[in-house]
Amino acid sequence: MSEQAVRYQTKQAGLAALIGTVLEWYDFLIYGAAAAMVLNKVFFPSIDPLMGTLAAFGTYAVGFLSRPLGGLILGHLGDRVGRKEVLILTLFLMGGATTAIGLLPTYDQIGIMAPIALVILRLIQGFGAGGEYAGAVVLSVEHAKPGKRGLAGSWAPMGFSAATLLANVVFFSCLSIMGEQVFVDWGWRIPFILGAVCVLVGYFIRRHIVEPPAFEKAKAAREQSSKRIGIFSAIKRHPREVLIVIGTRMGENGFAYFYPVFIMAYLTTGLGFPKSTALWGVIAACMLQLIAMPAFGMLSDKIGRKPVYIGGTILSMLWLIPFFLICGTGSFWAIILGFVVGLGIAYPAMMSPQASWYAELFDTDFRLSGFAFSRELGSILAGGLAPFICTALYSWSGHWWPIVVYMCVLGVITLVALAMGPETVHKNIEDNHQTITQ
Repeated sequence: MSEQAVRYQTKQAGLAALIGTVLEWYDFLIYGAAAAMVLNKVFFPSIDPLMGTLAAFGTYAVGFLSRPLGGLILGHLGDRVGRKEVLILTLFLMGGATTAIGLLPTYDQIGIMAPIALVILRLIQGFGAGGEYAGAVVLSVEHAKPGKRGLAGSWAPMGFSAATLLANVVFFSCLSIMGEQVFVDWGWRIPFILGAVCVLVGYFIRRHIVEPPAFEKAKAAREQSSKRIGIFSAIKRHPREVLIVIGTRMGENGFAYFYPVFIMAYLTTGLGFPKSTALWGVIAACMLQLIAMPAFGMLSDKIGRKPVYIGGTILSMLWLIPFFLICGTGSFWAIILGFVVGLGIAYPAMMSPQASWYAELFDTDFRLSGFAFSRELGSILAGGLAPFICTALYSWSGHWWPIVVYMCVLGVITLVALAMGPETVHKNIEDNHQTITQ
């Protein structure tokens, strides 16, 4: 392949990772925004407001339960068949489930079957999400040149940021235009039904990408040796790396859902702020993330993945108490500043270098399955439970200090796991030294 063709495919892979991730994670994140504002009323109307929020976050967490299974199965499929096929499949899984949520009858219409159907669709969403993010990162990193993998890996995290921005802008716009009562009655369905549009646009973008050279090389080697990769091969070959990924996910993923999900509910239900306050905070932070993600990715190419990751984790922990004190002032602009620092600066310093680091930890034969499974297993223990646990702690204590302790525990686990992991910035990812021998 010519140098020009290589550059073209690198850009195509980055664009596919960015836009595809925006569209798919819009599907997944739109539930987080809805859980804090609407679904507690629509699907759990007979419960008091705080308990209704807990129930909505409980179904939110359910979406994370199927993510490791999706990571294992879809990741295995991606390592055997191809990255592209998996990324197209995840489009239909996540987008279809999201659209179906928008069409669900409410509790008042069909009773207990409404939250049951909601749980099933969240499980399907989670299964697709299990292979989506890792597939997008692996595709872009494997297409990137050495010395540029940190920047290339940041395309998918940028997509996650843009998806968070898009999901909240859509919700805020619908809420502002319709008014709260109309929005709760039926307007909340519109952001979910737009998931169908995400599927079509994402498919058009991803159908044109090609498989990375590293994957083609590994696949050819497997075909010559007539050896097959088992579904649990990644765990058997890379047990240490799996544990490192799970550990380092604790802080990053916990903070990923702490601000846009729990804090949104905390400000509105707990402190009585207008819903628009938290939405504007998330929107401002996500706008900054679009700059911070590639900046931290490039920084990790220069000084290494781990130093940037460690810095982001420490800053996230140190900002917790100032953030809650800021919330207590009641100042709109102070709260916006709190979101900007915590979610717009500290969090990207973890998320951006993490992407390329996870891809580099695993060898090509096991890269997608190892990355996806271990990352999504960490998602259950961190992001999936964080909003629920934080809400329960606040309900129990009536104060934010237990939440600070809980989030700092997640951060400490991440720092310990980072200390155990290798620096991979100079690793040759095409050197697939873990050859299949069984």
